[in-house]
Amino acid sequence: MAEPLLEFRDVRAGYGDSVVLDGVSFSVAEGAGMALLGRNGVGKSTLIQTIMGFTQFLSGTIVWRGREIQTVKPHLRARLGIGWVPQERDIFRSLTVEENLVVVARSGAWDVARVYDLFPRLKERRENKGNQLSGGEQQMLAIGRTLMTNPTMLLLDEPLEGLAPIIVEELGESIRKMVREAGMTLMLVEQHAEVALEMTDSAIILERGRIVHEAPSQELVNDQATLDRYIGLNISA
Repeated sequence: MAEPLLEFRDVRAGYGDSVVLDGVSFSVAEGAGMALLGRNGVGKSTLIQTIMGFTQFLSGTIVWRGREIQTVKPHLRARLGIGWVPQERDIFRSLTVEENLVVVARSGAWDVARVYDLFPRLKERRENKGNQLSGGEQQMLAIGRTLMTNPTMLLLDEPLEGLAPIIVEELGESIRKMVREAGMTLMLVEQHAEVALEMTDSAIILERGRIVHEAPSQELVNDQATLDRYIGLNISA
């Protein structure tokens, strides 16, 4: 059996004196997608930031391609192939769409043409500056810019938050295409549980910094009792 691409072993992490993740263990295979679910404030974004090295690591082990990386600096984790799209998007607002993409480019399968193929709306706006884009377009640009670094794994932290339903549908389809056709390994934090489960192979549910449930995504779609208990969301409504 192939070793996981990413593995957490009994990880404790947080901010300052505050412990947010308390004994978290899971693994993700290369080419797979995992949804991180749970109510607000349970540690989902902290888990993503811990993967990148932006939290205070307290104990446990983080393994990437068989190598322990918990002491590796964030920018070096990015070079190892971990791409992060934060909630704040952090695009360069004074640069054009195309300049945003080119400035971070690393050699690999993802180039400007491929990003435009995934997000046709960005091609239409390629001469627009970042501050001239809608929220949905900025999110597409944030994802496209991270893809230009040619990561092996993409971490998406609530990419659909605050977007209009039609943009949620369009962006969601692009993410599904990226996973399905490009084989991108994905970790997705998303309040839209039904969308997150459609895009992924497995899911973990966090509560108070601990994993309280782990299951294949399709199984969880049909487990309304568990979704109600830990998320309080009826996805069949």
